[in-house]
Amino acid sequence: MIPTPHIEASDKDEFAKIVIMPGDPLRAKLIAETYLKNARLVNSVRNMLGYIGTYKGKKLTIMAHGMGMPSAGIYTAELFNYYDVDNIIRIGSCGAYVPEVKVYDVLLVTESYCESDYIEIVTGEKTRTIKPDLSLTEHIAMIAKKLNLPISKAKVHCTDVFYRKNFDDYLSIREQHGCKAVEMETAAIFANAKAYGKKAACLLTVSDSLVTKEVTTSQERQNSFTNMIEIALASV
Repeated sequence: MIPTPHIEASDKDEFAKIVIMPGDPLRAKLIAETYLKNARLVNSVRNMLGYIGTYKGKKLTIMAHGMGMPSAGIYTAELFNYYDVDNIIRIGSCGAYVPEVKVYDVLLVTESYCESDYIEIVTGEKTRTIKPDLSLTEHIAMIAKKLNLPISKAKVHCTDVFYRKNFDDYLSIREQHGCKAVEMETAAIFANAKAYGKKAACLLTVSDSLVTKEVTTSQERQNSFTNMIEIALASV
């Protein structure tokens, strides 16, 4: 069923087997235009921009997935199921839950906990925690070490709610589930990968801290993503 309701490409060859996915469509555009050779737009439905090109001779797609599990879930499911994508690496931002995780640190996600039933609905498993693909995750860790770019492995909280009624909820989530940071998409992406027999992993850059209340500007976030982007690209 291509094109899909959300992706306009009419040919599976419009997508590479590996896709690097930021949340922000404009960040996808920036990455594609900066790093890809012969970058070409293959999706603009709802302005969820997707590009194909080559990186060091390797066919590669850069495409946004939007904010939240529903949005990320839609795009990754369609890429896995209809466009024969095999690997997805999410690159995004997160908020620190623990003092040892600092603003601008790069985290490699080892497990995701969510408060919704997304994982069960998609995979049929009664659980609210899910892991990325181990081989892809370890490959990314190896590449980061080779590039001499520091990363930390972390379990994250994948939340549906950005503006919670009780801000301090993060303290109990941190203690009960061992989460070091919070973001909004990993559980859906990992669940879809498991459901379709594909691979997914995630790199995150810390953009703010719930502990220290330190917050970066949009310009600082854009500039601080460079290490994460270079690790993801080199992993291709």
